[in-house]
Amino acid sequence: MSNIIIIGFATEGSTDVRFLESVIRRTFEDVAFECNSLPEIHSVQHISTKKEEFVKEILQAAEEASNIGVMVLCVHTDADDSSDESVYNNKIIPAFEVVEKTEGIICKNLVAVVPVYMTEAWMLADVDLLKEEIGTNKSLNDLGLNRTAQSISDPKKVIKDAIQIAFADQTQRKRKRSIEISELYLPIGQRIPLRKLEELSSYQKFKDGVREAYRKLNYLH
Repeated sequence: MSNIIIIGFATEGSTDVRFLESVIRRTFEDVAFECNSLPEIHSVQHISTKKEEFVKEILQAAEEASNIGVMVLCVHTDADDSSDESVYNNKIIPAFEVVEKTEGIICKNLVAVVPVYMTEAWMLADVDLLKEEIGTNKSLNDLGLNRTAQSISDPKKVIKDAIQIAFADQTQRKRKRSIEISELYLPIGQRIPLRKLEELSSYQKFKDGVREAYRKLNYLH
């Protein structure tokens, strides 16, 4: 019988779900090839939480994860800074410690997903793919996409500005429907090459967390 794995994830916002679901699944699939025998990923399930204090929110998510058979819970929160140190010290580590100390039925195999600044920074890891999804031939310089992903303090605004620039000078006769940033999360999450994400230190930290999750299941040594 093959090893199986059921993954859950909790996110800060609804748009994050569209991007992260595919990225999380594909990362677990990628690391699975490092395992002793290839695990079978049954599902990746989003776990909704009530908006309250972070530690309580993650405790609730971990309890719900266990109730539905989730074996690994990925916990997303944005760094909102150029460093993730504050978020780890004030949110991730305290929440994970509380879950670890909680008795009863609860998922304790947790993986942090902490993009530098915000999730949209990971979407900027492949700007050529972003251009393709926007549907523009304008240069990266023209679109304001000529900076490294983790150096941009407001990546969401940068993507919105790029969309606006891409559609700004169309004539009325040739005008195409402009897209919304909300339409980009799902396709980019599904298509972005993991090798591009691996150029980001925050993604590498997440991938290392996935490896540790497999080790806790004794699927990886």
